[in-house]
Amino acid sequence: MIKVGAFEAKTQFSALLEKVAEGEEVVITRHGKPVARLIKAQSADKADIDDAIARLKELRKHSTIGEGGWKAARDWGRK
Repeated sequence: MIKVGAFEAKTQFSALLEKVAEGEEVVITRHGKPVARLIKAQSADKADIDDAIARLKELRKHSTIGEGGWKAARDWGRK
């Protein structure tokens, strides 16, 4: 794990991204306290995406907007 200050992270961002791409974790600090962590992104495979879609569709079957329908919910949210 690499710890860097915010200013150094700003000036060395490209180099830090290279380290992250290689699997290194980077913690960005401000005044010595951790405020952010850079980690390598994990790409989701098709099975994960299909599973998430299926779970959302199942959740949708059991959720309702309530009295007044979606327009009432929209108007309530605009208050």
